Amino acid sequence: MRVLVAGATGVVGRALVPLLTSVGHDVVALSRTPGRGTVAADALDRTALHRAVREAAPDAVVNMLTAIPAELDPRHLARDFALTNRLRTEGTRNLYEAARDAGATKIVAQGLAYAYDPAGQGPANEDAPLWRRPPKQFVPVLDALKELEERTADADGTVLRFGHLYGPGTIYAADGSFVKQVAAGKVPLVGGGNSVFSFTHAHDAATAVVAALDKPASGPLNIVDDTPVALHTWLPELAGMLGAPRPKKAPAALARIAVGGWGVAFMTGLRGADNARATLTLDWRPRYTSWREGFATELTDASAAR
Repeated sequence: MRVLVAGATGVVGRALVPLLTSVGHDVVALSRTPGRGTVAADALDRTALHRAVREAAPDAVVNMLTAIPAELDPRHLARDFALTNRLRTEGTRNLYEAARDAGATKIVAQGLAYAYDPAGQGPANEDAPLWRRPPKQFVPVLDALKELEERTADADGTVLRFGHLYGPGTIYAADGSFVKQVAAGKVPLVGGGNSVFSFTHAHDAATAVVAALDKPASGPLNIVDDTPVALHTWLPELAGMLGAPRPKKAPAALARIAVGGWGVAFMTGLRGADNARATLTLDWRPRYTSWREGFATELTDASAAR
């Protein structure tokens, strides 16, 4: 199958392109900036994108379009996600129009598995509603995600809702901004740290894309590990792996001044996700079934490389 990967130089794209090639797909790697082995085209430039997709003539299109900064300020999440939001709306519209005109018959796109409404018991499946009244800074992010999912559904495509991505190039990598903050003892447990996280290693995200290309699936699917975990459990363990001080506790009202409403919600209000539908529909299993195993591997490998 000839597969065009839009966003090929992102966290998932870097893991995906060689994996697709290794299993026999003919891959066209699309990126905003020129690079070795990539085709340069800005998804926000409709004319250039249509030309690039037409020349690629793909059978399938993988939409990994994002532009997430290496370090995020939770008080200004909407600002930091502004370009990603445009890529998920305007860029996705341009990409799907170009894919249709080029005759592509399969679309797989990247979504999020931590945008579910906090109300409800246990990990959320794909039928659970997305956040009904999200924090102000998350509103444009969620609106863009909803539009991406609607456009993907209209194209009979599959949205893979990834959890909190970790691995090379993420904020949770050994050299990532979040891990550096934890190592420096700068990440407190806010309001009890009751957010439930579902993590996804970049490699597992990539294998899910490969599986989705081979299956007649459509609609959203949660691509997460098997072990949803509360922040108050994993953050102290991560600090221990790093040899860092145990996180201090901070009341939500005080933390709101420093990190804003989204920062507090990130630490107190997130709901984990259930991967049962994806494992059945795609016949997919994560290599890292637990964040604990995955984090330990990533941090150990990084330490050995230094």
